[in-house]
Amino acid sequence: MKKEFTEVELDRIIEMAWEDRTPFDAITFQFGISEQETIEIMRKEMKPSSFRMWRKRVQGRATKHAKLRTNNVDRFKCSRQRQITGNKISKR
Repeated sequence: MKKEFTEVELDRIIEMAWEDRTPFDAITFQFGISEQETIEIMRKEMKPSSFRMWRKRVQGRATKHAKLRTNNVDRFKCSRQRQITGNKISKR
């Protein structure tokens, strides 16, 4: 991995990778890193058990890969999902 990220950027990358509906393409678009680099960040920054659980969940998941999604999905996150900032769910 060549790029250096601030703590805030790393938190956002992890947050986006953890969300089931955010495709890796959105992370690439926003941060300029590949799916493999995202996986390396997740491996480095998470506990081993959390990484294994995440990896098992996202492997082959259609919502994490834009090419596997249906054509009618054209957004990065669910319209009903609340805004998350600073790893704390903001109040309404």
